[in-house]
Amino acid sequence: MILRRLSEHVKAQNWFAVGLDFVIVVAGVFLGTQVSIWNEERETHARANVFTARLADDLRAEAWGYEYLIAYNEDVLANAERTLAALSGEAAPSDEAFLIGAYRATQYKYSDRHRASYDELVSTGEINLIADEKLRETAMLVFTTPLLDVISEEAKFSEYRQLFRETVSAPVQRALLRRCGDRTVTLGDYDAIAGSLDYACTLDAPAEAIAAAANALRSNQRTLPALQRRFADIETALTDLVANNQTVLGNLRDIAGRNAP
Repeated sequence: MILRRLSEHVKAQNWFAVGLDFVIVVAGVFLGTQVSIWNEERETHARANVFTARLADDLRAEAWGYEYLIAYNEDVLANAERTLAALSGEAAPSDEAFLIGAYRATQYKYSDRHRASYDELVSTGEINLIADEKLRETAMLVFTTPLLDVISEEAKFSEYRQLFRETVSAPVQRALLRRCGDRTVTLGDYDAIAGSLDYACTLDAPAEAIAAAANALRSNQRTLPALQRRFADIETALTDLVANNQTVLGNLRDIAGRNAP
């Protein structure tokens, strides 16, 4: 329509009308382009809001998992210390208490990761949609560090854990797992973290079986040096989680709303 009118005005040499038609065409193109840009910006802004919310939720889950890993390893360390004291003669717990502590010193916690949003942002090259610098940088630090996996792998394949499983009879190990194993903790429940491993329990096993298992563990010459290495590894893990990663821990606590105002 506009082009036909423009052609007619040119033929009629109505230059004012030609100019007016040209302005209308240019204005229409400009407005169309601007509307397209506005729509794209609106979609990008909406997409950024969605991913920012999703990433914040994921990091709140990571913050809880990080705190759980610290508390859990503190429980393992306390049991390792008690068992070392018993093996060195500094303490004289009952066979049952000795076995419970020795068993809990073998335990480890695998940290489930919540990285779907981060991986999607990285794979699509859209990590810069996250305008919140602390959120973005914390995600990059948390999801690229191998620390959490290394801590779990070292514990899972520690010599002490293997030695304990080789030495203690299967019925006693079953009793330890069922009566003194990890308590179930719901994601996000900070109150349930404390003592999820180090709680009072008793074994439902014959006294003779308990005594035999405790004696086998005490008499194994590899037990003490293997547990000492396990103790050192746990202390190193806790140092890495807390002291050497203060920025990550502080940021996670901020994101989770756990830092004091």
